[in-house]
Amino acid sequence: MSIEVRHCRNARDREKLLLFPFEHYRGDPAWVPPFLPDLRARIDPRRGGFYRHGEADLFLAYEGKSLVGTMSAAWDKADCGLRRVSEATFGFFEYRDEEAARSLVESGLDWARERGLAWLVGPFNLDHEDSYGVLLEGYDRPPTLMCGHSKPYYARTMDALGFEPERADNIALELRLDPPDPEILRLERMIDRMKARGGFTIRSADFRRMDDEIDRVHSLMNRSLRHLPNFQELHRATVAEMVEPFAKFAESELVLFAEKDGECVGFLPGMPNLNETLGKLGGLRYPWQWLGLPLAIRARARCLCIKSILVDPAWWGRGLGPCMMGELYRRIKGRGYDWVDLSLTSVDNEYAPVLARRFGARVYKRYRVYKKLVG
Repeated sequence: MSIEVRHCRNARDREKLLLFPFEHYRGDPAWVPPFLPDLRARIDPRRGGFYRHGEADLFLAYEGKSLVGTMSAAWDKADCGLRRVSEATFGFFEYRDEEAARSLVESGLDWARERGLAWLVGPFNLDHEDSYGVLLEGYDRPPTLMCGHSKPYYARTMDALGFEPERADNIALELRLDPPDPEILRLERMIDRMKARGGFTIRSADFRRMDDEIDRVHSLMNRSLRHLPNFQELHRATVAEMVEPFAKFAESELVLFAEKDGECVGFLPGMPNLNETLGKLGGLRYPWQWLGLPLAIRARARCLCIKSILVDPAWWGRGLGPCMMGELYRRIKGRGYDWVDLSLTSVDNEYAPVLARRFGARVYKRYRVYKKLVG
């Protein structure tokens, strides 16, 4: 029986797209249900932040009456204009087999071709930072906050469909705190001396002044990551969409800013791994699951996530990054964390992976973003 690809026309179709993974990954202990209230808003053209600067369509693949795959096709007009590229992105890409994947990809290529775009790149679930890429290593462990999960055959399918790597792979690193690496203990003893010598200060985030804090992160992120190949300049709105939802869960003492003469030169955010708690609530798929939300939020996560280590290039090699890591370790002691997740960073990032490995971190997951010429 042939595969038929249909557009999502209404909220009911969008819900089918979001719920398909619940059946697709049933029995997979490493899959974490997504936070459905957030995703419902993200893919709703009336509420999703992406639709303020881009265009997107959602697709459902059917074999007869059975739903066998899902995909989004999107054009971030503001981002493409800023970077002067011609590309559509695909995401929410889940499928039963290669035949379903091929049909969805052909629909995505047609969608991009109709808009005169040259490349199809992804997977990105509209957002360029949340749950992107196809998993290549680490299928046995659940992903942490903002990381995705996929089946082992997905990477083989991408190769079979003629995709190629779009950039260097992204990795997640694990840093165990029991016992801590001797390098961390050494740095903890040197923190005060390093700060005095460098003339910088390290402070906690001030969530009462979120707009100002987002401005600082936005500016620093674009300065500190510009050296990466294929770097994508980030809009302030994109940074705000990443930061604001998690501010209510973060401990301000574990979100660090380094400053020199009032200028932000370093940023190291530590976030509890919400996947440990919210994932147990089934993505808040049913109304009664909300009853467990207050208890889940109060539960102590065993993992602290670090999604970014940003240091102004002018401060590379001057001890700022290690000093922030040592300060964070000093602050998390006694809070019940067993390990730290550092994700995701590019393998060709000259700074973050080297710094993480210095403290004994090891790679435990690897992801890849792909591209295909539209033709």
